[in-house]
Amino acid sequence: MTDFPFAIVGFDLDGTLVDTHADLGVALNHALRLAGRAEVPAGQVRDLIGGGARQMLDRALAITGGPLPEAEVQSLHADLVAFYRANIAVHSRLFPGGEEMLAALEARGVRLAVVTNKLESLAVRLLEELGLAPRLAAIIGGDTLGPGRAKPAPDLLHEMVARLGGGKAAYVGDTSFDTRAAQAAGLPCVAVRFGFADAPLESLGADAVIDHFEELLPALEHLAARRALA
Repeated sequence: MTDFPFAIVGFDLDGTLVDTHADLGVALNHALRLAGRAEVPAGQVRDLIGGGARQMLDRALAITGGPLPEAEVQSLHADLVAFYRANIAVHSRLFPGGEEMLAALEARGVRLAVVTNKLESLAVRLLEELGLAPRLAAIIGGDTLGPGRAKPAPDLLHEMVARLGGGKAAYVGDTSFDTRAAQAAGLPCVAVRFGFADAPLESLGADAVIDHFEELLPALEHLAARRALA
């Protein structure tokens, strides 16, 4: 263990820690077929991800013919989630450099967490299938604390810090849901350029932007030094 400026580092899941777009796209198109809609091309799926499966479905419906009655959307959402749960890690993998980055943080005694708007049960299942769950001190989903408390509200990040025993924390994400939650929680935020950003990265308000996970530890050290001088 070495002296590292953050005791806790939390990660968003989809588009930040794990590239899940292919499996999400298959599940999304399953739901669209049930609705009699055209499938979304694989290259467009990334633009629809962010905020959870329901928001992804709503965006897909909007571009394939418009919204449906709420009861139908709820049924399609349930079908999407059930299909995704059964096929959750066919294609999903850590982003390049993720294994080395996690090992480097662990070697420095950092407590790791995932904080996602994905349903907690789905997040746990995915991380278990990828063999990552034992490395995480907390896995917190969009439904963990109940309705209205998912990102961009700060509640899930406050819960992360509380569960992990307090200390200096930072958060890593890829969308405005992540940067806004971190800002509201008073945590420094690093955005990854390789994720599913819902706006230009430079407009998200992250404290730093990285292109590869090999840049994360130096970026966190730089942020801590900059804050200490502020």
